[in-house]
Amino acid sequence: MTVVDLLLLVLAGVASGLVGYLTGLASLVSYPALLVAGLPPVTANVTNTLALVGAGIGTTAHSGREFLARGRRTTVVEVGIALVGGLAGGWLLVETGESSFSSVVPWMVLVAALLLLVSPRLKEAPALGTVPRPVFLVALLLTCVYGGYFGAGSGVICLAVAVLLSGADFTSSVLVKSILLAVSNIAASVFFVLTTPVDWWAALALGAGCVVGGYLGPSVQRLIPETVLRRTVAAAGTGLAVWLWTNR
Repeated sequence: MTVVDLLLLVLAGVASGLVGYLTGLASLVSYPALLVAGLPPVTANVTNTLALVGAGIGTTAHSGREFLARGRRTTVVEVGIALVGGLAGGWLLVETGESSFSSVVPWMVLVAALLLLVSPRLKEAPALGTVPRPVFLVALLLTCVYGGYFGAGSGVICLAVAVLLSGADFTSSVLVKSILLAVSNIAASVFFVLTTPVDWWAALALGAGCVVGGYLGPSVQRLIPETVLRRTVAAAGTGLAVWLWTNR
């Protein structure tokens, strides 16, 4: 891999971190960039998972205090669930492979995208206004298992879960999604590193860019109206669902 390739991966990482924070679709930028750099698909997938941890690091550096301000117990429980979910998902991927899940994933991403689009009206419904916290925690666990197992669209799904079930507003949900999925990715990466080849130079270059993009994400979000961002995520998630269906 040349110096030019590494520099391009850094730039792709900045874009990935920013897109990932705002929409939960970082891999739409990072994964193709790794393929263009010459990595084979399996190595690119694992390298991508490792590199995207950088986005969570950047976001935590920028807004970690806001995340922690929700309370120590809340933070410990949610981070613990993300770790367990990521470990479980990584183990499932290593043991079973992802092909058996490929037909279900597009529908999961599509449903999450549509739920985000209509979430303001759904949250006004009495049933969703009083969702017990254990329901959110179970949904978070399943989302993190999915993120460690397959990953595609996990940001959209996690954002929908946070918006609809956590009781937080959209802005806070974006932050929660970004940090908890990074924790899940770290846990899943344990299995990937031990079982699959990793291009460490590519991971470092892409990851360094992701740190910058993740750090910029919260500031950029403040400049974008919530309605615009919500519709953008829904549209991008729908596009990803269609792409996953046609390429399953």
